Amino acid sequence: MTFAPAIRSICLAILFFATVHSRNRARAQVNAEPATQAVQIAMRNLTYHYAESITVHIVRLQGALLPTKPGAIVVFDDKNSFTLSLTSAEISISCNALAQVLNENVLSAAGSPIKDLSIESKNNRLIVKGKLHQKGDIPFETEGVIMAEADGRIRLHTEHLKASHLPLKGLLDLLGIDIARLIDTKKIQGISVDKDDLILNPEQILPPPHIQGRVSAVRVQGNDIVQVFGTTQRPNFAARQTGNYIAFRHGDMQFGKLTMHDSDLIMIDMDPRDPFDFFLDHYQDQLVAGYTKSTPQYGLRAYLRDYNKLRVRAAAQSKK
Repeated sequence: MTFAPAIRSICLAILFFATVHSRNRARAQVNAEPATQAVQIAMRNLTYHYAESITVHIVRLQGALLPTKPGAIVVFDDKNSFTLSLTSAEISISCNALAQVLNENVLSAAGSPIKDLSIESKNNRLIVKGKLHQKGDIPFETEGVIMAEADGRIRLHTEHLKASHLPLKGLLDLLGIDIARLIDTKKIQGISVDKDDLILNPEQILPPPHIQGRVSAVRVQGNDIVQVFGTTQRPNFAARQTGNYIAFRHGDMQFGKLTMHDSDLIMIDMDPRDPFDFFLDHYQDQLVAGYTKSTPQYGLRAYLRDYNKLRVRAAAQSKK
């Protein structure tokens, strides 16, 4: 009889701690749930198509695919369903491709202050030409150097400026006027003006899938603009994979009719002699032209034909 109160106290204590532990575990699962939706991604030596004529060269990349909607998963066929968050990457884009991106995705609105932009490189400098639409389509030309800002944006520092083919920067400096007073960029995203310099935001100027990441270094290399995001990381989860690839790990992802939980997928270039030419809009065609293998750990290895070779092959078959 004397042990009954003690037993009851022990039982109540066990019940209390079990309830607290259960609640804490439930909270931990809820708090961890958003993180499990992120899909780790790694790329090596990729020519990535935003459009038929707009590509970037991804030398290396580490990051994650983040669903754009809370509680959702990454849908690979819907490039608006996820954002590519960059931890570390080296990506180059040609001057022509960058100009096309800006003209088609940033400066295409009727009220855009700049029209008909073109970009070329000369002696590690960028020459930007266009028309000041708000000033009666007056042609202008700037020449300067490119550099990374502390906040991850890219600055085109103007050293020379011409308008209607006449040197203008010295006159504007003499009058205390800069480009910022000539160009109103409030109505466009991705481009701003600071005194005589143009500021580009890589997170806003490229079409979907959008990226998140800060440019830590930038340089002109031939006719390409090379952007370095973040800092070099330790070998990624797919480092042992040979050749050119796009690798996915962890998180849930849907592609086609397949949904992969705790993703383990690597898309591998069938021809590693040149960069992996990949077009998200047509990746199913690339899959159909290749083959797949399953791993003992229930992973999937998909061998894809280059997109540019897929078109060559289709053209050759149509002539027979």
